Amino acid sequence: MKAWQLPLLIILLTFLSFTLAYFKSLPSLFSWQNQINPTNLKSFYDPSEKVAIFNNHSLKTPSFDFDNKVLGDTDTQDSVVDNKRIEVDLATQHLYAYEDNNLVYSFVISSGKWDRTPNGTFKIWTKILSQKMSGGSKELGTYYYLPNVPYIMFFYNEKYEKKLGFSIHGTYWHNNFGVPMSHGCINMRTAEVKDLYSWANINTPIIIYGKYDAKLSSKAVNLPNADL
Repeated sequence: MKAWQLPLLIILLTFLSFTLAYFKSLPSLFSWQNQINPTNLKSFYDPSEKVAIFNNHSLKTPSFDFDNKVLGDTDTQDSVVDNKRIEVDLATQHLYAYEDNNLVYSFVISSGKWDRTPNGTFKIWTKILSQKMSGGSKELGTYYYLPNVPYIMFFYNEKYEKKLGFSIHGTYWHNNFGVPMSHGCINMRTAEVKDLYSWANINTPIIIYGKYDAKLSSKAVNLPNADL
């Protein structure tokens, strides 16, 4: 190799490295969840919705039995909360529920990829039995259209407004709990979040801390009934 060729090779390799890093970062830059309207938020369950989409993959939408509760009712009544709290450890992908400082529940969860689930102290501001969620990018393979997402507990604080739509909710579109999978929300197994939904109150504090290891996200995605 001639002396003048070495600097050019270094420049080329540097350019390729930056280009690769840029394209890898595209999903995190452009794959966002759609915002919500906090003033017009209602439960909605559509049994005719048979197909959902997650990361551009189609899968069956399951049916749910909401124990004869009235869909359309939204629980937003202020509650006095002085003995319950929820903690979410992003590093271990676990959720803990405490009452009178006694551990009531311990569940494995899936938080947001790309550091999307924020750290901080939040509180539940409304509970929704079922709702459609959508967002992401078809071009980047991160598009999702998820009808009838069950047992949603929306949370917020002064930094992260209600309209951003952060929540804890049930999940039927993947089985990769213990691995970050969402666009910011906290995914839980539906049977487990049903118990948490019944137990938690409006204004129950949610304390989120820790940082997950990005290597966890490389785990293979397990999609139920994918590509119908």
